[in-house]
Amino acid sequence: MTDHGTRPLRAPRAAAVGGPGFFVTFEGGDGAGKTTQATLLEQWIGESGGSVVRTREPGGTDVGLRIRDIVLHHRGHIDPRAEALLYAADRAHHIDTVVRPAIARGDVVIQDRYLDSSVAYQGAGRVLDANDIRALSLWATDGLLPDLTVLLDLDPAAARRRLDADDKPFDRLEAERGEFHARVRAGFLDLAAAEPERFLVLDATQPPELLARRVRDAVAERRG
Repeated sequence: MTDHGTRPLRAPRAAAVGGPGFFVTFEGGDGAGKTTQATLLEQWIGESGGSVVRTREPGGTDVGLRIRDIVLHHRGHIDPRAEALLYAADRAHHIDTVVRPAIARGDVVIQDRYLDSSVAYQGAGRVLDANDIRALSLWATDGLLPDLTVLLDLDPAAARRRLDADDKPFDRLEAERGEFHARVRAGFLDLAAAEPERFLVLDATQPPELLARRVRDAVAERRG
């Protein structure tokens, strides 16, 4: 799909991560179950004797926590381009200080959200140019791509029902209208279609343990 106000996504030029570690990211709309699946994967790798670093964006560092508070909890308008730049600033610091050192040590990095979220939320959701947003993140991270990106795909209406059941206040992005979240979902699916070798797309309505097994199989296959 390319009808949500952006140019068609170009083929990726950045190289996947090298070195002895492994980098897996979880993507999808709010309420899709990323936290649950990241937790299950962390437990499995730990039980197998692997060294794991669990992190997130935004907010994986002290600097990132300050940025997270702005982008998710600021009361009032934030210009979409400013929002995209804030996420990129968080990402640059986070990758340099947390993710790359962990990969160099040989750790498995399990991360909740990465550059694909920016392309989907600020690109498709905010109707900015998806290629510009992606290029900004690749510049901020010096071209780092995950070994595996798990996309938990869920209809926005179903995701909203899950969020309502949690009975927690919505952040700035969760509170956006349904049309916004429909564009975000389309943006994620566009990304997965453009990079099928990196993405594992899963139906997030499936039982958590079934999803976890699919994720474990994909990690085991790619780690060799």
